[in-house]
Amino acid sequence: MSGAADNVQAVDLAQLPIPQLNQLRSQFEEEEQMLTQSLAQLKGVQSRFIESQESVSKLNKKSVGKEILVPLTSSMYVPGELADVEKVLIDIGTGYHVKMSVEEAKGYFDRITEYITKKMEIVQKNLIEKDKLRQVTTEILQLKIQAQQAQQAQSV
Repeated sequence: MSGAADNVQAVDLAQLPIPQLNQLRSQFEEEEQMLTQSLAQLKGVQSRFIESQESVSKLNKKSVGKEILVPLTSSMYVPGELADVEKVLIDIGTGYHVKMSVEEAKGYFDRITEYITKKMEIVQKNLIEKDKLRQVTTEILQLKIQAQQAQQAQSV
């Protein structure tokens, strides 16, 4: 099994010229921004699933007949009455909905929340790694610039 990981070569950052170090630092900054945005999006999705799970958990036999607002679109609701608290309709993505029991829905939300949490941990680890690489690259870049300035000052 050979893949992209087999072709990775270590590069001594101290051997790279200043322009390449600048470019590398910029690349790490861009990757950090992308990972930060991904993490924020995952947190938003996670909070929506947690909120949905809490709503499902609040359903009980006393809720039957209770007035609710039913979403027709993301910004339009109509009044309705809760008729069944045993089954719920869950949006599982890309426009698909599945009818489940309340217990099945709780299990679904547990699984999806756990999955998202694991993905967030992976993104967080990658973010920390990119930040460390950017910091090391910045430090080496600063040392090279200082050494270049010192050399120019000596030659004057």
